Amino acid sequence: MTQDVSTPLMQQWREIKARHQDKILFYRMGDFYEVFYDDALLASKLLNITLTSRGDGVPMAGVPVRAATEYLRQLIACGQRVAICEQVEDPKLAKGLVRREVIETITPGALLDDGYLEGKRNNFLVALALPAGAAGGRGEGTGPRGLAAIDLSTGEFLLEALADRSIEDALLALGAAEVVLPVDVELRLPDGVLETRRERWEFDAELAREEIARRFRVASLDGFGIGSTEAPALGAAGALLRYLGELQPAGLPHLARPVVRRSEGRLHVDEMTRRNLELVEPLRAGTRNATLLEAIDCTVTPMGARLLRQWLLAPLADPAEINRRLDAVEVAARDTLGRGRIREALEGVRDLERLGGRAAAGRATPRELGALRDSFQRLPDVLEGLRSLAGRERSTALGALLEELDPLGDLAAELARGLVDRPPVALADGGVIRPGYDGELDELRQLRDGGKQYLAALQERERERTGIPSLKVGFNKVFGYYLEVTHTHKSRVPPEYERRQTLASGERYVTPELKAYEEKILGAEERIAAREGELFAALRARVGAAIERIQRTARALARLDVWTALADGAVRHRYVRPVVDHGFELALKGSRHPVIERLMPRESFIPNDVEFSPAARVLLVTGPNMAGKSTILRQIGLCVVLAQMGAFVPAEAARIGVVDRLFTRVGASDNLAQGQSTFMVEMSETGAILHNATARSLVLLDEIGRGTSTYDGVAIAWAVTEHLHDRVGCKTMFATHYHELTQLPERLQHARNLTVAVRDTGDTVVFLHRLQPGAADRSYGIHVAQLAGLPARVIARAEEVLATLEGDHRVVPGRPPTRDPGQLALFAERGEPPAPDPMVEELRALDVNALTPLEALNRLAELQRRAAASRERG
Repeated sequence: MTQDVSTPLMQQWREIKARHQDKILFYRMGDFYEVFYDDALLASKLLNITLTSRGDGVPMAGVPVRAATEYLRQLIACGQRVAICEQVEDPKLAKGLVRREVIETITPGALLDDGYLEGKRNNFLVALALPAGAAGGRGEGTGPRGLAAIDLSTGEFLLEALADRSIEDALLALGAAEVVLPVDVELRLPDGVLETRRERWEFDAELAREEIARRFRVASLDGFGIGSTEAPALGAAGALLRYLGELQPAGLPHLARPVVRRSEGRLHVDEMTRRNLELVEPLRAGTRNATLLEAIDCTVTPMGARLLRQWLLAPLADPAEINRRLDAVEVAARDTLGRGRIREALEGVRDLERLGGRAAAGRATPRELGALRDSFQRLPDVLEGLRSLAGRERSTALGALLEELDPLGDLAAELARGLVDRPPVALADGGVIRPGYDGELDELRQLRDGGKQYLAALQERERERTGIPSLKVGFNKVFGYYLEVTHTHKSRVPPEYERRQTLASGERYVTPELKAYEEKILGAEERIAAREGELFAALRARVGAAIERIQRTARALARLDVWTALADGAVRHRYVRPVVDHGFELALKGSRHPVIERLMPRESFIPNDVEFSPAARVLLVTGPNMAGKSTILRQIGLCVVLAQMGAFVPAEAARIGVVDRLFTRVGASDNLAQGQSTFMVEMSETGAILHNATARSLVLLDEIGRGTSTYDGVAIAWAVTEHLHDRVGCKTMFATHYHELTQLPERLQHARNLTVAVRDTGDTVVFLHRLQPGAADRSYGIHVAQLAGLPARVIARAEEVLATLEGDHRVVPGRPPTRDPGQLALFAERGEPPAPDPMVEELRALDVNALTPLEALNRLAELQRRAAASRERG
């Protein structure tokens, strides 16, 4: 960037830009934000706006202030930081150059305005306190780790110690938009997340402890539940608050008290499982109605929608807390009238968290304060409905809401008195304050609005006094108010008239009386604007001062919205309350997939029964392609997530012994950017399951080992299943096409075979989609290929090859490959006869007709003894 000292304005720009070199500087000049030099080159490219230059050749571009939100949204989406530099004094009062300052810096993680945000999800800025040095690609490594997260738009403040949770999973669960890291840490962040580096000393836990205690005016943080294990999270919070202080110089008056989240009280769902189960994002980007969130989201407020998403991504693991939520849903489900009344009242409630936060930050517009007023006026109806609902049946959770839900009547009354029914978008548009609210403002308005009558009376009086019948009073922005006289009556103009302008048809004059009136009326307009500004600022400040009450009520409304929404969906779609306890059993009777059943004609989805118990904790599922094995796996996982978040489940009956970790391995994907093939990704995900699963986990596996040779794949699948059965002891369902695995229940005491039924008529195969005991005899893959439209010639040839493989195990004639004598085969080659069993050969050679009854019994007893001994050895 070349130096330019030609104008004071550019000197001012350079001084400000020097303090914000890593940001695009939006520099306010009148009705435009201007950008210069490299900022202009970058902005013109990203925003597709015209690049021009000043007279001295400095590159520049600009966007209108009124349209700035859309341009800023585009820059933030590109991962840019933008410093907003405003004029902080009235240009009319400025002596020389107007003073300018950066009033805020907008980044992907620091968004306050609704125009940049999605109403149904949080926008978290996250800080990570990690040990110095290389932390590894996933942020693992030795040493304590902690996380702090703030949603600037709602004021939510979270702390979490990351004892046994990966950094990637934590960031993706929060949906982090930006992450603050120490400068000396190596970490690969998820795609699309902006990285910000800060000095190591900023993550000091003791400094953070002092800062948070001072901010919330407490002597100690013990009341916040922050223990020694949260020290790293506390350090992260200190760095985060310091960073936000730079981005928001006006402060964070709406920041709520920190909430400590502990992983031991929650069901751990990693990113692989969230993706496979399509909890909040579809596997195929852009697909509609494919996620569990879309299937269950009946919320009517933005706060409720965000809370439902949070609960879905962080289900509980404490049966007592889960049942508190289920109690509330059950009460709401039983009381149709009470639930309907609450939902009707909630529909008029806007986003209290974000609107209240903007009011506390001094950013709320007249229309936004009007939205708060209208929302506050709905609260008495909500409260009355809640009293009715909570009073019918006992629910601890609903009873607690009665204590938390403040109707905010004083704020509603004050805003109703002060604001007009339909406030304008901007304060500068005028007409914000209701008549009768302020005597001084009413007088100024009367003075301004009485001008028409005054001018009409003045015009009539001057006509009579001068005898000029065509005399008229007018106004324009250049000359102000005037008296206009045609040339015909020029001789009758009184001497006190002062000529102001000559026209082709006449002359324009002013009088001392008209001048005095003009000063009075124009002064009134300015005073009206100033007085309205003062009154509006006072209203906004009063709302901002009550931000803690507003946030508390917003949180209560969010829970009420979620519970009534879950109840409404449960009644509409025939969900049942699950029995949730500390037991091991997981039993689903008539379970359904909550998403797929919505996409099918009513009653066409085939329900299934599933039961895990200590005696049958590993279930091996075989069956043909397209029979629905993957759907059954997914619906089990979804039912567990729903139950442990405190929702009813799509089933006839359900018992859920709480699960501490839920793992799924479904489908195939690769990560070529990091040099990982489909099989490598599959093995990495399987490894993560085997290392992290516990006896209280639920593991849902689909087709392990399919990415390599048949025997390698079978061996891996066999060993994985043995490990989960023998070493981990968790609930496991494994869907596979390896029919060899159906032998496992003969060796594994707690394993069982299940199959998805089909009806084979010879010419056609009917998929029954019903789970039943037993094992499938084949996969019907060629039949599925035929349904998919492969040419008939290919299908016929495939059947020939299959028959040959099943017979000789060779398609090309010739000597079969020799087996390495040192290699023990786990299974016989297809088509190869098994080694003869001595007892079978002995039975075959026995002449039963020549034996006496006693000899037959003795022989049978001997064979039974040898069989038992053989089993013990094998």
